[in-house]
Amino acid sequence: MHASPEAAVRSLADYLVGQARQAVQQRGRFVWALAGGSSPRRLYELLASAEFRNRIDWAAGYFFFGDERYVPHTSPDSNYRLARTTLLEPLGIAADHVFPVDTALPPAAAAQAYTEALQAFFGPPPMQFDLVLLGLGDNAHTASLFPHTPVLNEQVAGAREVYLPEQQVYRITLTAPLINQANQVAFLVYGAEKAAAVRQVLRGENDPAQYPAQLVAPAQPAEWFLDQAAAAELATS
Repeated sequence: MHASPEAAVRSLADYLVGQARQAVQQRGRFVWALAGGSSPRRLYELLASAEFRNRIDWAAGYFFFGDERYVPHTSPDSNYRLARTTLLEPLGIAADHVFPVDTALPPAAAAQAYTEALQAFFGPPPMQFDLVLLGLGDNAHTASLFPHTPVLNEQVAGAREVYLPEQQVYRITLTAPLINQANQVAFLVYGAEKAAAVRQVLRGENDPAQYPAQLVAPAQPAEWFLDQAAAAELATS
């Protein structure tokens, strides 16, 4: 737990530096699945800043996405656009090191194409990210694993389309089995509006249909980077 969102972000940035360096030492590269939504913006800006940009061998990095909204890459809602403008372009990441979801395809085809891109990149199973970065919604969703959606029952590592009837939109998400194959998983969560979801996921009854982030259970337990507001209900649970 950290005193402020900024402190949580800085702690996570330091953690990512260590994870990238370790992966490069062991395997000559690091492969991350990036988070979307609003929470990681400050993290990406910090990693691309003068303070952090020279602490990681960015040329050795490869970047996928934990999920994507079914919108054009130019949309303000695009997770790829957020990462591109705040992290990837400022750092000069080569285009062939970045793997966005092709949202010009129909949703199911986009998910299948992303699965095939993952398989081609990683080669023989398992497909294993060095790190998956995740956020948490106030309804306890993570990536685009939303409560009571069919993708929560998926047993195959890959990407799948998700339809959200309340919003009448599609999203593309990595499946929980693929996330759980990662060497490391890190959550960045801040704000009082997330406190109930944090408590439900970490201390509540096991009900992943209602609290999908409970499906995230990698061999190496996930690291949680929380500010005081997001962690407020843990002390009383």
